[in-house]
Order: sequence, then C-alpha cells, then structure tokens
Amino acid sequence: MRIGLLTGARGAAIELHSLIQEVVQAEEDGFDSIWIPQVSSGPGFDALTVLSLAASKTRRIPVGTAVVPIFPIHPMVLAKHALTAQIASEGRMTLGVGLSHRPMIEDVMGLSYESPARHMEEYLNVLRPLLDDGKVDFQGRFFNVKAQFQVPGALHVPVVIAALAPMMLRIAGEQADGTFTWMAGPNTVESHVVPRINRAADSADRPSPRICVGMPLAVTDNPQEARAQAAKTYGRYGQLTNYRRMLDIEGVEGPSEVALIGNEDQVAEQLKAYADAGATDFLASVFPVGNDEGPSLARSNNLLKSLVGKL
Repeated sequence: MRIGLLTGARGAAIELHSLIQEVVQAEEDGFDSIWIPQVSSGPGFDALTVLSLAASKTRRIPVGTAVVPIFPIHPMVLAKHALTAQIASEGRMTLGVGLSHRPMIEDVMGLSYESPARHMEEYLNVLRPLLDDGKVDFQGRFFNVKAQFQVPGALHVPVVIAALAPMMLRIAGEQADGTFTWMAGPNTVESHVVPRINRAADSADRPSPRICVGMPLAVTDNPQEARAQAAKTYGRYGQLTNYRRMLDIEGVEGPSEVALIGNEDQVAEQLKAYADAGATDFLASVFPVGNDEGPSLARSNNLLKSLVGKL
C-alpha cells in the first residue's frame, strides 16, 4: 500500500506559496503521493492550478485532486484543464472527480443535484473520450456533446472518482481507474468498497482499480484529546449523507471514531488494517493534537515516512 498525504482536508486557511511548499516537502520526504481537494466554499484554491504550479518545483512525486466536483464544471472545460495540468506535471497527475453533496450543489450553487449517479456516468462518457482521444460524440439525458480538440503534447490522465454508494462503485469499476474514499473505515473498505469496485472492473474487463483511502491521522500519546480534536475538526463530515452511510456501515457514531489515532505502533497497526482490507493507497490528512502544532504534525509525518514502501 502506497503512503501519501492529503493536504487541505482540515479546512484551515493556507497561503498559496505554503501549499506549494507542502508538495515540495512531500517529495523531499519521500512520500508516494500528495493530493489536494477542490474546496467549493471556504478557504482553498483551484486544485489543478496549484498542482500545475507545484509541478515546476518538483520532479518525482505523483500528485492528484481529491476531488474536483463535477456539477459546476462542464466536462469539456475540465478535460482541457486536466490535460494542461498533466503536461505541467509531466505525467504525474491523477484526476480525482466527485459529486460533492446536495447542500453544496443546490443550496449554495443553485444547481440541480438530480440523479447524481446518472450524472456522473454521463459525465465520464464525455470526459474520458476527450482525455483519451480529444474527441467525443455522446447523447444522453444530461449531456449532448459532439466535439473535438487538440492539446499539443497531451499525456494520459488517469481518473479516479469519489465512490461510496453501490451504484457509484460500479461506475468507478466500469469507467474509471479507481476510487477515492473518505470516512470509510477498514471494515467498510474490505466488505463494501473493494468487492463492489473489483467486481465491476472484472465484468468490464478493466485492470484492477486503485482504491485510494483518505482518512484523518494523528500520532499521539493522548488519544482522548486527539479524538476530541478530530470530532471538532472533522465532525461536519458525519452530517453529510454520503459519509454518514460509510460511518453506519463501520458501526460508529462519527468521524472521530474512524480517525487513525494512537502512538506509533498503534497507528501502524491501523494502517496495516487498511492494507489488509485491499487499499492500494492511503492518503493521510494529518492533524495536530495539543497546543504545540509543529512537533505534533512532525511526529505523525515521521511515522508515515518510516512506513513508505513497507505496507
């Protein structure tokens, strides 16, 4: 299981140059990847732009978006944006896309969240041909697109989708290169995510999909304080329907109960549980515990660095 970082999931405000430096530091530290969310509201930048800028400062580390919401962006626009970012990244980028959530799409943006899985399926039917061949001819319920374009020097763009529900996991297996999960515990990954997406990929005669698991993580000797901090930082996710289903499958009340928390040995065992469950990539959203943020974050990062290539 590859070990990477997910920066920005805590919702903390960060300057652009500092975010780019996080990508640079992740490469220097030897991590397998670093991913940036596309936050529709609150603090945050355009993820593909950040990754394009960071690419000029790095040479090795794979990068990804986790994830770009599809409803506000036409697939033709996203295809060109992603192809441009992939050229800038010299082929190191994975495009992660997702549905976001009904309150954000309808209440904030004023768009329709009707038939989200069908919307994703049609979106990929437009996006993938444009990414792969530079042309598409598709007629559906939500999209009717006949177009072609050329991006000089275009490189292949792998696509993973945020998939949690059964229909979305089927779509991920049939049409994408994998999935990105958030708030899915190890039992949920093993019993719900892995078998469904693998079965769909096998049926479509596609390669084994990537299963990228994003989760909060903190190495600490004070787990009670850490879980209280996780409840405060990530509690809002437990109120969103898509994540609530994953927490219910895991049999827990909220995000603080699935966060990876404990000393070095305990967190290492929790990470191993994800590898055993079938995760191909673990993306840690590292959060601080206590008042001294620097040493707290460094302790978690040091453990993660020590486990790269060993799970």
